Amino acid sequence: MLSDAMQPHGRALLRFFEGDPTSTLVIRRDDGFESELPASHFFRGPSEFTELEHAALDLCSGSILDVGAGTGLHALVLQERGFRVKAIDIDQNAVKIMALRGVLDATCLDILNCQNLNVDTILLMGHGIGMVETLAGLDHFLPFIRSLVTVKGQVLLDSLDVRSTNDPRHLAYQANNRLSGRYIGETRLQFEHHGIAGSWCGWLHVDPETLSEHAERAGWSCAVINQLVSGEYLARLALSQ
Repeated sequence: MLSDAMQPHGRALLRFFEGDPTSTLVIRRDDGFESELPASHFFRGPSEFTELEHAALDLCSGSILDVGAGTGLHALVLQERGFRVKAIDIDQNAVKIMALRGVLDATCLDILNCQNLNVDTILLMGHGIGMVETLAGLDHFLPFIRSLVTVKGQVLLDSLDVRSTNDPRHLAYQANNRLSGRYIGETRLQFEHHGIAGSWCGWLHVDPETLSEHAERAGWSCAVINQLVSGEYLARLALSQ
């Protein structure tokens, strides 16, 4: 389960929140590639947000569902702007932190278990769309979330076009995916904090063209708001009329 896989992430957040500035999350790919992400990254204020984050927040409207909200860094800004925000995360520690930081509606919940919502904006930042794991998962997710938004509802999400890299390690991973019949942005990851690793999970990085193709099949129009040289981009999905 993805909740088991993400537990080290929640523990890293809690350790930082409780006073350890060195708290770090290890992200391990199934080919052995590793990177480290300081937990402080998830406690940034608006002055440290990226241009994609600022653009996403400026596009938010109406009632908002912040998915994979983590420490509530985006939910808190939206609350201050007067929006009604429901912030959800699958990790109990993240939800605890959100509540203590002042998020008014913080719930431990998987979006796939959401029911009876009718929000205007679904916000999925931090590459949160990756939690669908595969393109098949994306094809299940995109029709489902139609039931969660209003007629004029939108989804704001960021992801990564993995084709933008020149790193031979990443290029080799993509080549192996092709040889195995998988989409190049489908990865297998494991998160670790303080020597304790979670279960392996899939994580999807989807390029804009592929996202648009799959979104349109599910009844969404897709517009790329901004794309960086790094391959990072922000997209807006709107219900096709």
